[in-house]
Amino acid sequence: MNANRKWTQILSLLAVLAAFGAADAAAQAPPQPLTLNDAVELGLRHNLRVLVAGTQVDEATGTRQRRLSALLPAARAESYANIQTRNLRAFGIEAPGLPSLVGPFSNYDFRGYAEQPLLDLRAWHRWKAGGLNEEAARENYQDVRDLIVRQVAALYLNAQAAAARVEAAESRVATAERLDQLARDQRESGVATGVDVLRAQVELANERQRLLESRNATQQSLLSLKRAIGLDLGTDVALAEPLDFRPVAPPDVSAALAAALENRPDYRTLETQHRALEREAKANRARYYPRISVGGNYGALGRTLGDIRGTGLLQGTVSVTLFDYDRRGERTELDSRRQRLQHQLSDLRQGIEQEIRDALLLLESAAQEVDVADQGRALAERELDLARERFQAGVTNNIEVISAQEALARAQENRILARARYSDAKAALARALGATERNYEHYLGDSSAAPEGRTP
Repeated sequence: MNANRKWTQILSLLAVLAAFGAADAAAQAPPQPLTLNDAVELGLRHNLRVLVAGTQVDEATGTRQRRLSALLPAARAESYANIQTRNLRAFGIEAPGLPSLVGPFSNYDFRGYAEQPLLDLRAWHRWKAGGLNEEAARENYQDVRDLIVRQVAALYLNAQAAAARVEAAESRVATAERLDQLARDQRESGVATGVDVLRAQVELANERQRLLESRNATQQSLLSLKRAIGLDLGTDVALAEPLDFRPVAPPDVSAALAAALENRPDYRTLETQHRALEREAKANRARYYPRISVGGNYGALGRTLGDIRGTGLLQGTVSVTLFDYDRRGERTELDSRRQRLQHQLSDLRQGIEQEIRDALLLLESAAQEVDVADQGRALAERELDLARERFQAGVTNNIEVISAQEALARAQENRILARARYSDAKAALARALGATERNYEHYLGDSSAAPEGRTP
């Protein structure tokens, strides 16, 4: 009994040690690197809007297939067996000596039916309209994917800016620690006062506070990014690409507008929907056209199973609608929808041009801001070096040093904002020009590759 208890205690101790070892291994595991391409691929694979748009494509495909069935042969088979009686008088059959009620007698019928439309212009145009609606759904699906690329790029950029703020805050904390030590050394040397040390300690506390805020903001931005791309929120990730400045050559406005009208899937969606409505209008006019079909049946009919004989029918049918008031209402609906799409196309064309011009203006302005911010940071670093040298030489107190530290913090923030604005302007330009999924790397990644146009 004691031996069993001893082995139980040993096994429990081993289990506890194994659990602690696994926890330590998990704690020491490096975070998963995440590139922009990785984030975009995950977003396109898991984002809800992409999944919903994909089901809409499948739905449009099913609608087209259903409309095609109106042009294809239809066949069915039927069979029955019954026992019945008939009232001949009810059918107007009367004769002396003829009973009014006959039966019961049996009847068996095994038969196949088939019908093939030969001319049905309404069904033809509706099938063509269904194909255009399917194409529009695919264009809308691509537009949703382009929007998700833009959204994920913005979230990734926000996380890059937050990470850059953490890096800047860490460098300022390290600088503040050195300046705090310098103030203590100067006080021990009799050059500085206790107020100088106190100022340095306050500035160090402020920088540590900013560092904590920056780290928290970074984790929040990563949570938003992981939520958008369908990544488990508990997954520890680290951005594999830092915030940097990669200039791109802005395109000509007129050429950019022409490319956008060709490449923007949202614009092509409206165009395709408009053509589909034109087909629906033709189908509406065809409601008064003749419909020609051929059909027939063949089977076995008899009063008993042993008396079954083969019988059949072959017939052609011409059907013409003489009055259909519903056609007028449908035509009014189609005309109003076409007018609405025309207005939407005109407005979207102007909206695309505005997006392109806005993105180009922001791109140019942000590029200038990057140059100014780089110069400002260099000047702020130089100012801090001079102030530190003056304080170390005992020429002045550390008020100049504290002021220079604050100026450097503002310069670093300006530099981060300028670079983030430039990257966001590139992402906005990629979206405005269309084909975002294929071309975003040219603007946000390797800018040496030329952007792709729409392949015919």
